[in-house]
Amino acid sequence: MDIAKIKELAQLLNDAGLSALELKEGDATLRLESAKFTPAQPAPAPVMQAVPAAEPQPAASAPAAPVPDGGVDFNALSEFKSPMVGVFYAAPGPDQAPFVEVGKRVKKGDVLCIIEAMKLMNEITAEQDGEIVDICVSDGDVVEYGQTLFKIF
Repeated sequence: MDIAKIKELAQLLNDAGLSALELKEGDATLRLESAKFTPAQPAPAPVMQAVPAAEPQPAASAPAAPVPDGGVDFNALSEFKSPMVGVFYAAPGPDQAPFVEVGKRVKKGDVLCIIEAMKLMNEITAEQDGEIVDICVSDGDVVEYGQTLFKIF
């Protein structure tokens, strides 16, 4: 893929007001993402990032596989993605403890967070048992559909 074509795609992304654009040619994948902006602000220049071709992911319920040096195989992590667009809240209230923290074990059905969408508070629950190893967003962040919220092991 030549640089002129990438620049043309970046301009298309910016002109159309898109938040992301992905193009696959053979084994190569190119994903362009624009930084978040509000309608009152001008759109920032798109960020270009080459993404390697996707590899098959292990099953979500696969147990952690030990690696030879005694560590943990982090390829067995599951990403919990946002089921909707809205505002992410880590706790039930501003002065209350968060639903989950890094290192906490959760069971299927446990509340992980709240996403406010159209003035409705939606409790988001775990889809599997596991341990929270990363919280990928901050309290009060606007999240998009499909954005990774948590990494569960």
